[in-house]
Amino acid sequence: MYQFIQYPHEFANVLAQMSLQDTYALDSEFIKVDTLWPKLGVFQINLQEKAYLLDGVSLDFSLFWQKIKGAKQTIFHACSEDIDLIYHYADIDYLSNVFDTQVAMAFLGYGLQVSYQNALKQILNIEIEKDQTRSDWLARPLTNEQLTYAANDVEYLPALAQALQKQLNDKNILSYVLEDCASLTKEIATKTPAPDLYKDVANYRHSRRQLMQIQQVTLWREQIVRALNVPRSFILKNATIIDLVEKNPRNHFQLANIKGIRPNVIREHGKVILDLLKFLPEKEHWPQTIARPIKFVSQHIAQELDATIDKVVAQTQIPKPILMRKKWMNDLYHYVVLQQDDISLLPSYLTGWRYSLLTQPLLNLLQQDSQNLAQQMKIRK
Repeated sequence: MYQFIQYPHEFANVLAQMSLQDTYALDSEFIKVDTLWPKLGVFQINLQEKAYLLDGVSLDFSLFWQKIKGAKQTIFHACSEDIDLIYHYADIDYLSNVFDTQVAMAFLGYGLQVSYQNALKQILNIEIEKDQTRSDWLARPLTNEQLTYAANDVEYLPALAQALQKQLNDKNILSYVLEDCASLTKEIATKTPAPDLYKDVANYRHSRRQLMQIQQVTLWREQIVRALNVPRSFILKNATIIDLVEKNPRNHFQLANIKGIRPNVIREHGKVILDLLKFLPEKEHWPQTIARPIKFVSQHIAQELDATIDKVVAQTQIPKPILMRKKWMNDLYHYVVLQQDDISLLPSYLTGWRYSLLTQPLLNLLQQDSQNLAQQMKIRK
């Protein structure tokens, strides 16, 4: 059962019902094909076992966002894009009350990125259609198929969350999932400062000169895409920026041979791009080289690291890829090699419930191998 909400007086009724409960099951449908920021089509909420489909085209969501922020818990499945949308539209710096059923499924060993459709089938034995994913959610009127699809996304979500929370409680790991969900939403809220955007493009193979070029180009690209509200790939893809600095074109003819660059970009911005590659600040202002990933520890230490992680896996029954990501391990390597002592410099995932269980024991082992790691880092530069 669902209702499509298009008018303010209908929306006021939904807001009144939201005041009667403190947990909401939520989802959103949006378009983000030719824009940098998403265009909201429909926002779905389950209240008292009824799905309300809120018209993102005609309604003012100001009070709605505040109620979401003040909720005891908000339930999503695969929340990343929904949270990013909320941060864009709402005056919310950080949403800490999220329970993500996809994250819960991963903790329980069902897989890292289980779809909502498969989650319902595995946990509740409910089958739904997912044939409207690529629909135009800004078109009006919406079809019955679109509305049913949107309603399904929240109709069964409370029951799914309840079933998963029971399994997590039985394993005494519900608090771990909630903390990881908070770390995820914090991670989404943490925007990379514009001068550091080059780090998302560059790698350790690039010289300091190339890093300076990448920094200038990425800063310029960010200004353009924000002004025009277009995807970054519409101006320059990351791979295109790398090809630019590695081939270092000097004229429009050479620029046209760069991989993936669009003719309209050359026509409209070619001179600027060439100038950004050519005219650089003084060398002392260039970024420092990026450290290579550290992959080498002494054999006996590597074995002890694996044994420590496996021990916590056995203790908690949490799958190894959820317990410790490769990126986090690399962060631990650098933390030790650079002789850092402020744990807030580590990812928040490693400083919460994992810290005493896993992070501190791993750091202790790596400290034993710090001289070898430092030497390997020098060799690999």
